[in-house]
Amino acid sequence: MRNISTGTTIRRVAAALLAAAATLLPAPLATAAGPDSGHGGSVITLPGATGAEGIAAGEGSTFFAGDRLNGDIFRGDIRDGTASRFITAPSGRSAAGMKVDVCHDLLFVAGGGTGQAYIYDLDSGKTEATYQLAAPGASFINDVTLTSRGAWFTNSQAGELYFVPVARGGEPGTARTLKLTGPAAPLDQGFNLNGIASTEDGGTLIVAHTARGLLYTVDPRTGESAQIEGVSVPNVDGILLRGNTLWAVQNLNNLVSRVHLGHGLDSGAVRQVITSPHFDVPTTAALFGNTLAVVNAKFTNPAATSFEIVRVRAR
Repeated sequence: MRNISTGTTIRRVAAALLAAAATLLPAPLATAAGPDSGHGGSVITLPGATGAEGIAAGEGSTFFAGDRLNGDIFRGDIRDGTASRFITAPSGRSAAGMKVDVCHDLLFVAGGGTGQAYIYDLDSGKTEATYQLAAPGASFINDVTLTSRGAWFTNSQAGELYFVPVARGGEPGTARTLKLTGPAAPLDQGFNLNGIASTEDGGTLIVAHTARGLLYTVDPRTGESAQIEGVSVPNVDGILLRGNTLWAVQNLNNLVSRVHLGHGLDSGAVRQVITSPHFDVPTTAALFGNTLAVVNAKFTNPAATSFEIVRVRAR
């Protein structure tokens, strides 16, 4: 294991989304929602999970999901509707957003309130690298997106992103910090930068701002940000981008908005609201063809004893 951690104190920090007041989605923003997807059932239980928040698409119909409270990783099959514990994380870890590098069989995991990020080898399940991106307890490393050059992580308590380069052979390098400028940089009360996505060429990043319910583009070279006009997504959490279509998971609203972005990514519009009776504060999603796999975090139900993936149609 390559350990790139610079701190030794790690503590669990539960997500603070309950501090944000739930808001109502304005009626003119969206069309009617699609029904739940089939594929052998709409819900996949994560057996033995004590929490949930992140999910990532692997090869084929394989998905990976994380236990927010202890950092364990589950592996499942979205088509068969099965899941089991794959990695038992070392004590003190947490798992928020995650993404799979299929080419190198690596799983990148945001470490939430630990201030850390982890890279796991999907062949062995072992930790490939650990990064101390920010101070534990004073940060929340919330989500991650991949480009051909490496991984970008968000911090919900700072106006900055973190980049971990990955060499052609899959070796992770030294992390660096990108300070943001423009409208995405200032901090509000509550959770700030959350979900993150990248265009196919890696030339533009899109970040979701939970407290404002807005989306911003970020230039990964300079850190300059700009608002995507015309899009309001209250309580936005994780986001997905495919071409000019973006899916925004809105946790306390219990829905996913499908957004069409303009070619310049400077504006957009919500085209559809996706709902399910099984949603219980969803946080992140992974895409499999026309199926979205959405994680229930259940932040408003602290007594929850089971956590699951909900399958819905993507459009």
